[in-house]
Amino acid sequence: MINLNDIMETINMISEENLDIRTVTMGISLLDCADSDAKKACDKIYDKITRMAGNLVKTGEEISAQYGIPIINKRISVTPISMLVASSGGDPVMYAKALQKAADATGVNFIGGYSALVHKGFSAGDEALIRSIPEALSVTNNICSSVNIGSTKAGINMDAVKLMGQIVKETAEKTADRDCIGAAKLVVFCNAVEDNPFMAGAFHGVGEPDSVIHVGVSGPGVVQAALKKCPDGDLGQLAEIIKRTAFKITRMGQLVGTEASKRLGVSFGIVDLSLAPTPAIGDSVAHILEEMGLERCGTHGTTAALAMLNDAVKKGGVMASSYVGGLSGAFIPVSEDAGMIAAARSGDLSLAKLEAMTAVCSVGLDMIAIPGDTPAEVISAIIADEAAIGMVNSKTTAVRVIPAIGKKVGEDLEFGGLLGSGPIMDVNLSMSPKKFIDRAGRIPAPLQSLKN
Repeated sequence: MINLNDIMETINMISEENLDIRTVTMGISLLDCADSDAKKACDKIYDKITRMAGNLVKTGEEISAQYGIPIINKRISVTPISMLVASSGGDPVMYAKALQKAADATGVNFIGGYSALVHKGFSAGDEALIRSIPEALSVTNNICSSVNIGSTKAGINMDAVKLMGQIVKETAEKTADRDCIGAAKLVVFCNAVEDNPFMAGAFHGVGEPDSVIHVGVSGPGVVQAALKKCPDGDLGQLAEIIKRTAFKITRMGQLVGTEASKRLGVSFGIVDLSLAPTPAIGDSVAHILEEMGLERCGTHGTTAALAMLNDAVKKGGVMASSYVGGLSGAFIPVSEDAGMIAAARSGDLSLAKLEAMTAVCSVGLDMIAIPGDTPAEVISAIIADEAAIGMVNSKTTAVRVIPAIGKKVGEDLEFGGLLGSGPIMDVNLSMSPKKFIDRAGRIPAPLQSLKN
């Protein structure tokens, strides 16, 4: 039976509390686009993406209009392009330009998958693609890149970690005239997942169907509003409120995903129930933590509060859909979260505290602006630390830092839109990790990897 109270509650969530579907992402396999001629392979890539996703944006808009549910982004993820480079050869940037042409033709916000998976070592195509990332992201607007450098099963590829420190800095330098936007479209992962609908880390894994629809929901404002109604409850009561709220949010994502799958004639994949914040007031994960009782996000107790939030979101979501996947939990991107921005500007939220928080949240160090003169080996060391957290805890972790070329601590980078703006945060440069990073090699997998 239709419950009018539930309908009114959902309407209020959308109109007053920033509830939305953050993204409908179509994953597309490009494995059948390989060709002995690189140019023909790029033509096949363009043809397949435009054929499969030609109606993606239109369908998203129709569903949004029919159900009154805002769908903010329509995106595409593709097979890691390093695999196409390995089989078809040619300059990897050709493939980036082909993806951009397809993005323009389909009207999507982003295409993710200019990626390489090198957690145990480099295979054909991997190193060429990675070294091309700065150029590829500087000559395109809607292409996102990711590199997986470690996993619980494989350990950490420190050769790749060292290289990625250099690549992140080069990418920022290549786009310094645009507030280093290239680095904001580049993620370094440990334990990357194959069905992530969120950018910049989305790619279409080889275990996925030929084409699939994934949905990423979001609702930090809804969770915060629900907690406001229980100002004196204990933490167990708050966890129950978060679970019930996550259930409702995920149900909406399931509805949109199922409908989009049916209309587009492709498989339904997963709902990613991550709380993805925006710079808008009332749409902040940091403000949820503060509603739970912290005076400011970043103070002592923040990691415990975030752990409870992340767990409750997952528990509520899995009861609402049989196909919860992706990253699913709470994101803490600094520049994309009004509360995080305020805490970083006031000095209450440090890079060290953010690293501790990543042990219990969905991803990792995300959308963090650092001084432009930060050495590449320090960026590599930041990546290594974050990968170690993911490897040992059998969870996905990631690093998306933006070296702000020509800027220092206290200044801002301004990206606009969902990427927001962020204060440049202090990085510990008093001692160097260079000798450790230069050793390279591979950090062996931890004991907990031996589960078979």
